[in-house]
Amino acid sequence: MKAFLEINPEVQLALEQNKPVVALESTIISHGMPYPQNIETAKAVESIVREYGAVPATIAIMDGKCRVGLSEEQLLTFAQSTNTWKVSLRDMPFVVSQQLMGATTVAATMRIAAMAGIKVFVTGGIGGVHRDAATTMDISADLTEMANTSVAIISAGVKSILDIGLTLEYLETMGIPVVTFRQNSFPSFYSNSSGFDSPLRLETVADIAAMLHAKWKMQLSGAVLVANPIPIDQEIPAAIIEITIVKALEAAKAQNVFGKNLTPFLLKYIADHTMGESLSSNIALIKNNAKLGAEIALAFSKQIVG
Repeated sequence: MKAFLEINPEVQLALEQNKPVVALESTIISHGMPYPQNIETAKAVESIVREYGAVPATIAIMDGKCRVGLSEEQLLTFAQSTNTWKVSLRDMPFVVSQQLMGATTVAATMRIAAMAGIKVFVTGGIGGVHRDAATTMDISADLTEMANTSVAIISAGVKSILDIGLTLEYLETMGIPVVTFRQNSFPSFYSNSSGFDSPLRLETVADIAAMLHAKWKMQLSGAVLVANPIPIDQEIPAAIIEITIVKALEAAKAQNVFGKNLTPFLLKYIADHTMGESLSSNIALIKNNAKLGAEIALAFSKQIVG
């Protein structure tokens, strides 16, 4: 495994000294936002992680290696590239063996983070059960990976383009704890509330860290999903964004967009048809998640030492 893993020296030192490290995905750079907002956001998120006491480790695949912690130059390369693979678990061996550039999804980022020994991972929103899954069987590998890999995921809930109710049901079936930070309503990416109740609620970062510690000490493998609602003043209310989501889904169907291309297509359509409002919300929520993720990583590392 080590032959395919390249850990940034700063990240490696932090791990060896049991200092808090936060994994960050790279698809949000290559496939989630346009340039230059993507590189600006990537740098800002890493800065926020540092500000709140942790070491950032953006994860991607380059030159036949799973890289944990990118340099500023490497971040810029991913931000400007137009032919970067969107890499989930099934794609990893191909992209690595062919020495292609790969931006990692939630599932792939989780797996590589676990390989490196990182326990906290910050993203925007997780993938899940698509709205037409009954006929397409389109269910994100994020969910099955969460059942197997022991990493805490801090996100703004499930992406609004998905069937949130079915995704929550799937998470329950797979035994994945879902806890929302400081509210009863489960969030939905752009929106503070999804209309669904959160299975669990916790009020403090210390409580979340204690839950992670208890789960893994009991040898209960798998992830914990920490849902961090986007602040009210930065959200797009669910009823409003839903109108554009429905149109985006119709456009995707008309253009025969499916599989790994579907989510980037939908996010771009929504951004284009909300005059950038959805992009602003996306940037706001990932920054909000970076703060909470760093705080959780710090609290978790202190509990391990204690």
